[in-house]
Amino acid sequence: MKLYKILATVIFFFIAGTGSGQTKIISGVVKDSHSEEPIPFASVIFKNTSVGTLTDSAGRFNFYFEKLPSDTLLITCVGYQPSLFTLYPKKDTLIAEVLLEPGTFNEGVVVRIKVNKGLLLWRKIVKHKPDNDRYRFKNFSYELYNKLELDIKNLNFDRLAKFKPLHPVSDLIRSNVDTSEGLKYLPSYLTEVISDYYYQKKPEKYREVIKAANTNGVKNESIVKLLGGMDQNIDVYKNFIPVFDKQFVSPISDNGDFYYKYQVVDTQFFNHHKFYHMVFTPRRKGENVFEGDCWVNDTTFAIQKINLRLDKDANINFLDRLSLIQEYSLINDSTWFLSKDKFVADISPLGKDKLGFIGRKTTTYKNVVTNDSSVTNELARNKIKEEVITLPGADVKSKEFWSSSRHEELSSSEKAIIKMIDTLTNAPAFKRFTRAVNFFGTGYLDAGNYQFGPWYNTFTYNGWEGYRVRFDLGTNHHFDKHFWWHGYLAYGFGDQKLKGKAELFYLPKKHPRLYLYGSYTKDLDFGQNYYGEVTSDNIFALAIRKPHIPIKYMRMEEKRFEFYNEHRSGLSTLLAVTNKSFLPLKNIPSKDSFVLKNGRDAMTSFETSLKIRFAYLEKFLENDFFRTSLGSPYPIGEIYLSKGFAGVLHSGYDYFKISGSVSDYIKIPPYGSFSFNVYAGRTFGTLPYVLLDIAPGNELYYYNSYAFNTMNRYEFIHDKYVGVNLDYNIGNGIFRFISLTRKLKFRQFFTLKTLWGSLSEKNKAFNFKQGSGFQTLDGRTFMELGTGVDNILRVFRLDFVWRVLPRPLPEVKSERFGVFGSFRLSF
Repeated sequence: MKLYKILATVIFFFIAGTGSGQTKIISGVVKDSHSEEPIPFASVIFKNTSVGTLTDSAGRFNFYFEKLPSDTLLITCVGYQPSLFTLYPKKDTLIAEVLLEPGTFNEGVVVRIKVNKGLLLWRKIVKHKPDNDRYRFKNFSYELYNKLELDIKNLNFDRLAKFKPLHPVSDLIRSNVDTSEGLKYLPSYLTEVISDYYYQKKPEKYREVIKAANTNGVKNESIVKLLGGMDQNIDVYKNFIPVFDKQFVSPISDNGDFYYKYQVVDTQFFNHHKFYHMVFTPRRKGENVFEGDCWVNDTTFAIQKINLRLDKDANINFLDRLSLIQEYSLINDSTWFLSKDKFVADISPLGKDKLGFIGRKTTTYKNVVTNDSSVTNELARNKIKEEVITLPGADVKSKEFWSSSRHEELSSSEKAIIKMIDTLTNAPAFKRFTRAVNFFGTGYLDAGNYQFGPWYNTFTYNGWEGYRVRFDLGTNHHFDKHFWWHGYLAYGFGDQKLKGKAELFYLPKKHPRLYLYGSYTKDLDFGQNYYGEVTSDNIFALAIRKPHIPIKYMRMEEKRFEFYNEHRSGLSTLLAVTNKSFLPLKNIPSKDSFVLKNGRDAMTSFETSLKIRFAYLEKFLENDFFRTSLGSPYPIGEIYLSKGFAGVLHSGYDYFKISGSVSDYIKIPPYGSFSFNVYAGRTFGTLPYVLLDIAPGNELYYYNSYAFNTMNRYEFIHDKYVGVNLDYNIGNGIFRFISLTRKLKFRQFFTLKTLWGSLSEKNKAFNFKQGSGFQTLDGRTFMELGTGVDNILRVFRLDFVWRVLPRPLPEVKSERFGVFGSFRLSF
């Protein structure tokens, strides 16, 4: 058997003694090199002898000899590579920490009996799941301690030092970190959270009260909440276990035998209890499953400890290695309850052995209470199903508080990490470096109280303006914690016109959210702008426009005021007042075609609108002023009402609009994920096309999730419409059956977009002038079907889209088939 080089750290203590009969003491602990968790019942023997022992349940071992049987220890364990450890005979006392490299659980495990004891044990575990899962209790509570560390790995210090702009940063790191033997990890973030967690089965309620938070690095309350117990619950007794945004089949799943092979490899006694050691491995390649082992109590068939590793063929991005460990302890004579979680992930976005990150999250549970009235009394304070409360002063606890309140003391390396992070983050050179990285990554640059960017809108070109330059300036939280203002000026060298925008945002309250917003815009209308999509006002749009499609140019002047109010229930209202004026410029019917007899301004509107949105238990990632939705476990519904008033601020039209939508994202493990959006709307009134419902088209080869990609802008207009968008990502699908595509981790998906619409006779007569080029579906169906390959090189998606219905008119240069690309980041 080939022996691999061990990864070991040895600390030697010399005890002076006299006489040749001095007893030699060898003690140590065997740990997993990735998770740094102790390995129980590993074999530790002297090489080429029969002398040895097993580590105890905490991974420790001890030897006492007058003379060493051999100068080398051989350490072996199922699921790990065998390791050699050299002893120094001249030392009388040696304390060793041996780190075993993970191997395979298939190696060395052979079952020679007709009855598979592993399968029988798995069936017993599944049968007793209702008796062992902690969610069997009517209610429970515990104190939770969460610790998260994030390190930069594989940092090439020599290369960093050679890059002149980074000289100040490399000098700073050199002065704070020992780089003499190479720099493997650079600590960048460490946070600790202590909270009280409460659960009730009927009616189902959850509550977490964050009592203390100690953040070293990025300080963000929304991140602290996401690192608490509410969003980090992993239950191995469930059929599926979340790994980032993917769902993996649990080895304790009800149909786990379809996905795993099980084997019992050992039986041990500790703490007066008998335990079976069971290992599990994937049955097939390319499925989202784990490999690992667990220790199972022989009486209750409860899990005492489980170790999960990521299978090398699992279809998940950027993860080089992953370890997930859960330990359970007795809270009475027969009840096992979760006592410790550990999650270690090596994230390598650039590839193995390249610059990446290691995240380590450790969670411990104390003061467990089950089926007690104190839990229901606390949960009675909930106003909704789930609540996360951060107590005032949680982020300013003293060192003395943390020393006495931590469930486990910080290691010497963790204490050093806190000191180093504090030194780095407060150093001017490191601040300049992080600002530069942020600028190139997000497009924005902070300088004092102000913010410049985004840089990718600085320069572009189009057929109306020619070359266009734009300068953006805004404020940040240093200027004011509640007010944010932003503006830009743009100039086209072709039309020789100055454009711009000014906006002011006031945020008096974050939770629940309340804000006021006002803006003035005078610029070209660049079409629908959706989060994460490319618009025409972008330097990248120059290279991806569809050829032979006339670009429509429209100038817009808009004054807008908003009042937003959110309730804890997930209900929010947005009241807006808007005054808009449109001026068609090129390749679109002119304003002169819509002259009003009453002398009012054509293509000018004044409207008030109300948007009602319900997103129950929606979560967000927030910065100082704005936030990004992380979704909701429930469907999200919206209703939009607007009323136009003629004669107000030169408005020429009276009208009323109503629209609504329901959308959801559903995970259906192990069959991928499914999302849908159903929407409908109606406009009452005779209006020009700019105020009607324009079906969203896409004139770029960059795929737009929210638009019809084989439809042009302004191709179809309606005053009544219904639409359905479906997107089904099947995961690796057929690609898992082909070795190359399985290795490349390609993913398969299908899309369907449909629209039904019509236009009243009055609006047809008002808009369908000669040469307008407009169409309406008149009750017909517009349908797009798509499929393609996702996860190309981990970030690129290729969509093949067919326009099934209706056929494009000869004079309309729309495509019946198109190939579109886009960048999509996901695990």
